[in-house]
Amino acid sequence: MATWVWFHKLASPPHIYRIAGRLTLLFTVPGVLALIVGLYGGLVTAPADYQQGDSFRIIYVHAPAAWLSLLCYTAMAIAAAVGLVWRMKVAHAFAAATAPIGASFALVCLVSGSLWGRPMWGTWWVWDARLTSQLVLFFLYLGYMALRHSFDDLSRADRASGVLAVIGLVNVPIIHYSVYWWSTLHQGSTVLRAGGPSMPPSMLVPLLLCFFAYTCCYGALVCVRLRAEVLNRERSPNWLSLNA
Repeated sequence: MATWVWFHKLASPPHIYRIAGRLTLLFTVPGVLALIVGLYGGLVTAPADYQQGDSFRIIYVHAPAAWLSLLCYTAMAIAAAVGLVWRMKVAHAFAAATAPIGASFALVCLVSGSLWGRPMWGTWWVWDARLTSQLVLFFLYLGYMALRHSFDDLSRADRASGVLAVIGLVNVPIIHYSVYWWSTLHQGSTVLRAGGPSMPPSMLVPLLLCFFAYTCCYGALVCVRLRAEVLNRERSPNWLSLNA
């Protein structure tokens, strides 16, 4: 019973607006601190890789961005599904708030991967299974946002873009498992692997801090954007003064 009460509270714009405001600072402070420590540890103090040299350091930007691009899309698709099934406008607002953040992470992933691929593979881009499916993910983000803005009726925009988000979720496991299902140039996982991480602690700890920092960054950004999205959807929110 308590679970359903909590779930239905999430459908309340005043409640979600207030919660998002409180969470923004909780995500921002540890995220900034972790990012500073993680990037310093990865870009300055971590030893050079014995094969890639200092070129490996782009992993501290690339890998967390790749993780967040998948996390954001999964969160967006789940929120869209909740909005479609239970007709929760706040869920659609969350999905809409997440889309540009996820697209930004996907773009950072693609660009940083190309910068790493040039010295390692001798080319900026290859039609590798992992790279191609990641590019498809970026286009799904763009398609979701474009579809939302193609409707004047907000409810129709929510439904149409929500269906696209849910359908596109099938690409997430394809991205993750592509290096195992097909023969690809992209290396396999160095952290989440059966035998444990293949990186020494001096490299691994800064990377984990960057993963944490990027996740907190998403949390803070989506809270800010969600509050703006809620206000944009409300008409003369009389409750706003009570939540200020």
